[in-house]
Order: sequence, then structure tokens, then C-alpha cells
Amino acid sequence: MSLCKERLVHEEKLEAVLSKSNGDTGKKKSKAVCGVCSRMYRDPKILPCLHTFCADCIRQREPFSERRVNGERRSPDDYTHRSNSGSTILCPECDSEVDLPPSGVDGLTTDHLALDEVFAETLLVDCKVLCDLCSDSDAGKRCEVCCVNLCDFCSQAHRRQKRTSSHSIQSLQELKSQGRLTRPVLCSLHPGQELRLFCEPCDLTVCLECAATFHRDHHCSSAHEVIIHHGDRIRDLVVRSLRPRLGRLEESLRRVDTSQEALQARADTLASEVRAFARSYASAVEAHCCSLLRSLEDLRLQRRNQLHLQKAQLQQALSDIRGGVDFAERLLTCGSDAEILSAKGVTVRRLMNLVESGFDPHPTTVAPDNASSICFLPQESAGEVKGFPVVGVIHAKTVDPSKCTIQGEGVERGREGQRGEFTLVCRDSSGEQMGRGGGPVLVSIVHKERKGCSVEAAVVDKGDGSYVVSYTPAEAGLYSVWVCVKAQHVQWGR
Repeated sequence: MSLCKERLVHEEKLEAVLSKSNGDTGKKKSKAVCGVCSRMYRDPKILPCLHTFCADCIRQREPFSERRVNGERRSPDDYTHRSNSGSTILCPECDSEVDLPPSGVDGLTTDHLALDEVFAETLLVDCKVLCDLCSDSDAGKRCEVCCVNLCDFCSQAHRRQKRTSSHSIQSLQELKSQGRLTRPVLCSLHPGQELRLFCEPCDLTVCLECAATFHRDHHCSSAHEVIIHHGDRIRDLVVRSLRPRLGRLEESLRRVDTSQEALQARADTLASEVRAFARSYASAVEAHCCSLLRSLEDLRLQRRNQLHLQKAQLQQALSDIRGGVDFAERLLTCGSDAEILSAKGVTVRRLMNLVESGFDPHPTTVAPDNASSICFLPQESAGEVKGFPVVGVIHAKTVDPSKCTIQGEGVERGREGQRGEFTLVCRDSSGEQMGRGGGPVLVSIVHKERKGCSVEAAVVDKGDGSYVVSYTPAEAGLYSVWVCVKAQHVQWGR
């Protein structure tokens, strides 16, 4: 198997183990895995927003906006896939607009910490590590000074060299239980050369060969000498400015989270109260509905019994009258003089009894109500049921013209040219005021001596069973006043 194939199989095995480990534990995603391709970092690059992704993953991002080249505005369509240099992309992590350097993705800073994480993850799982020097054999040891992984052969050679003979070499098995490991940062132009110097004018880490060639006229210092200054600057920015702000932001975020939780809790509590109220209210409405239906059924039974009794009385009276009439007509038609005279006494007594004491109601007074008096008033208050106010009542009163009354001086006397009025109070059969309007009321005022002279009357329904009748007579004299309810005259003096 070739070296490239071995590395590919090695990486795939490691990624599979990491993916399974992350999925099983449910912990935070590994720092050795790219957030775009979800694979182990390959050439990790740091975007200006300090988020790290594989170089190829960044190259695949579409340019976000136009950029200027030599003062001219260019569209992203003017560049090939490799020429994303100088364009703006959106960070896959935070959606920030970040500008790529003129040299493109390759000009971004390499994230060596991510490479350390990749190596650390390699040590934590049961995978083979290749030798960093020969790349042919499995590494079993590591030089702590050079930060390279060595196979047994390269480890012996490392000890024999005068320059590295004093370096401390440890077994990789021993390092698995230790903390984070670092790898040497090597120069991209001079392989094998570690970046140990820092060029102040270029603000760039360089190796010895770079300092001797490309930066020979620049002031280059040892990385150990300048790290204090630059590290302190970074530390100062973090400690003095960003850490306090971070604390404030975290506290603000906690407050927002607390408010969200309180809002959700309050909404849940109120929702429970609303549902409980709705259930109780629905129960009260249902109870009121059942009560109305019971009242309606009781009223129906009461009216039905009354009609049954009235029907029985009418049927009995009809049978008595028909029997008397049939007998008398047959006697008069078929009987002889002697037969008529002999049956005269009993016949006359029966007929006289029927005339004087028989049940003889006027048709208009029999079953005057066709059930239209029973109505449902949905807007009328019905009091409270289970502590809830409810509306809707069954109204069953029917007006009885014989019980209606007329009140007011205007019914007795009026003055020519002046407005007079009286009040009609409609009552049911028990004498109680109806309590609602809408009754069929007709009023007629006619001059007794001049039949063609009448006075127009205005009837105002008060809505409580009473009606105000007003009129203005134009001529003097006696007038007949007729007040009718349900086509029946209301008697005066009640």
C-alpha cells in the first residue's frame, strides 16, 4: 500500500472513531474537526473573525460581494475558482463578512493549534502515528524539543546527531495521558526549518534561512524575546477590554435567558389559567344550557297538559251539545205529535240545561297562544351559574287582554290642541306585567258625533310591557277610545 493511501486510510479511521465518540457522548464537537466538512482539519486556516476551517472548505465559499481591484469595482463572476483573492465571503460559523487577503486563501494564517488538536486526538484514539522524518514507519516516540514523532530507527539517528543528542525523547504511550501536545511550526518555503525568529518590520515569523535571505536588512528577533511584548499586548486586550465586556455580555445574556424563562413560565401559567377558566366557563354555560332546556321541557309539558285538559273539556261539551241537538232534531223530524209531546219535558229540560250551564267558550279565547309567546332571549342576563355571569333566558309569558290595564288622566279627558297621553300596561294571565315589549297594540280615537273626525295616536313601546299612547285632539267634543291587544279590546276601569 502506498504512503498516500496509508495516510488516507489512517485519517478515515481516525475520523470514524472521533465521529462515533462525539455521537455517543453527546459532548461538544471536537476541536480537531472542521465545522464545514465535519472531517479532521486539512491545512486549517484562520479567518479574520478567528474561526478556523480547512483551506479547501474556504475556497468553496462563494464571494459575497464586489471588490475593488486597482480602483475598479469587479464582480465575483469575473474570477475563476482559484482567483477568490481579495473577495469577501461569509464565515460559515458566524455569518460575518470577512475579506480574504490579496493572495487568496493561501495568504490566511495557518491554525497550528488546530493541527495540535489533530495530533492530540490521534494520540487519544487507538490509531497509528507515522514518523514525521521518514514517513515510512509507525512512530512510537516523540522528541519534546523538536516536537516531532519518531520511529525507532529515526529515534536512534536523532540521538546520534550532535545537535539533537541531548533532546528528551519519550514514548507516545506515555504521552497519551498527558496534556496538550504541540508540533513545531515549520517554514513553508524551507521544509524542515522551524519558525524561530520574528521580523518586526514585516510582522512575520520566519526561519533562519528566511532571515538570512529575504529579511537580511530587517531587524529579526528571537521569538522567545518578543513573545513577552506581543503576548502582553494580546493579554492586555483580553484582560482589560474584552474580558470585562465578555462578563457583561454573559450577564446580559443570562438576564435575557432568565427573562425568556420567566416569560415562558408566565405564559404557561396564564395558559393553564385560561384553559381552566375556559373549562369552568364552558361547564357553567353547559349547566345553564341544561337548565334552559329543562325549563323549556317543563313549560312544554305544562302547556301540553293545559291543552289536553282544554281539549277534553271541549270534546265533552261538543259531545253533550251534539247529542242533545241530534236527539231534538230527530224527535222533531221523525216523531209524531204524541211522541213529541210525551218526550217534550225531558228534552226541554236537557236542552235548557245545555243552554244555561254548558261550556261555551268563544273561539278567540280558546288556545289564543300558538306558542309564539315562548321565546329565547339570548342577550338578557340570567344571573350567575357556578360563579360565572350567564345570559339567555326562556320567556314564556303571554299577554292576557283581560288582565291589561290603562292608566293616566289622558284616558279620561283631553284638551283641544294640547298633547294628552295615557299608559297601557300589558299583563299575563296571572296579572304580572309582561316585562318585555313587542306586543300587538292598536289604538283608535274617533269623534263620537263626527264619524269622519279621528285623532292620530302615537304608541311608544317602553320595552318592559308598558306602552305610552299620546294624542293631540284638533276639535272639541266626545271621543271614543279603543285600545286593542291581540285583536281584543282592553276593558276600562281596571
